Amino acid sequence: MTLTFHIRPATVEDVDAMLKLVQDLATYEKEPESARATPALFRKNIFEKEYAHTLLAFDGAPEAPGIALGMALYFFNFSTWTGKPGLFLEDLYVSPDARNKGIGKALFAELGKIAQEKDCARLDWSVLKWNAPSIAFYEKTLEAKAMEEWLGMRLEEQGIENLKKLAVHAA
Repeated sequence: MTLTFHIRPATVEDVDAMLKLVQDLATYEKEPESARATPALFRKNIFEKEYAHTLLAFDGAPEAPGIALGMALYFFNFSTWTGKPGLFLEDLYVSPDARNKGIGKALFAELGKIAQEKDCARLDWSVLKWNAPSIAFYEKTLEAKAMEEWLGMRLEEQGIENLKKLAVHAA
């Protein structure tokens, strides 16, 4: 049976559905305790401050949407080398029952359209090394290239706080 779905930008009314998908993603990635986002944080940072944007895939037609089946959360960055913006895909997730039905491809197609509309030079994302099904999809279907020469780095809240120690104080 063919799955009918549609994709649209998330609205503030979708926060609960977004958080459910994020929790499902965290569970899939074996880190459910790490997903600490709240409805208030999503409303503030995604819909008020617009630090990120989300596409949602819903079961059914736009005029009669069903449950959220997948999402792509992204934001824009900038490349000093190209002099252009880039689109960074923070999270892409499709519910297990809805996989292999074209939702991931459709979400990437929408991201590609957005990247072209914004004149982005790149579309980047990260994938866990053990996630072989996703890596195979990215390399074979999307023809994406692994950035093997790059190593991801991160500071979390305490590390960011510690940066204060490096500040230069005026004499």
